[in-house]
Amino acid sequence: MSQKTNAVAVRTIGIDTGKNTFHLIGLDQQGTIVSREKLARGRIGRRLANASPCLIGIEAGMATHYVARELLALGHDVRQIPPAYAKPFRQGHKNERMRSCGSSAAAINTLRSSKD
Repeated sequence: MSQKTNAVAVRTIGIDTGKNTFHLIGLDQQGTIVSREKLARGRIGRRLANASPCLIGIEAGMATHYVARELLALGHDVRQIPPAYAKPFRQGHKNERMRSCGSSAAAINTLRSSKD
């Protein structure tokens, strides 16, 4: 089940990794959710290959280093967020969508704090 809006540009993407699937949340410039997708592990590079370069927040873990290198090669600004740092940004119960939303919010926060 994917919900996409092509009229609004996605500025930030939050990714939560699972064993077999990735959950993506796309945010616009105001921080409003404009897309939600669930992708198989092998399709993440193909899905984001044609996307305009944006900030991607991904919760650091065992498999995320490979994915981060793959997305960096595509021209995206990838931030690996430690789970302890992403946890305060989650809202609601623990599930993949909330974790990916928390990763994107934490990535935005690290971007803001690095500019100060």
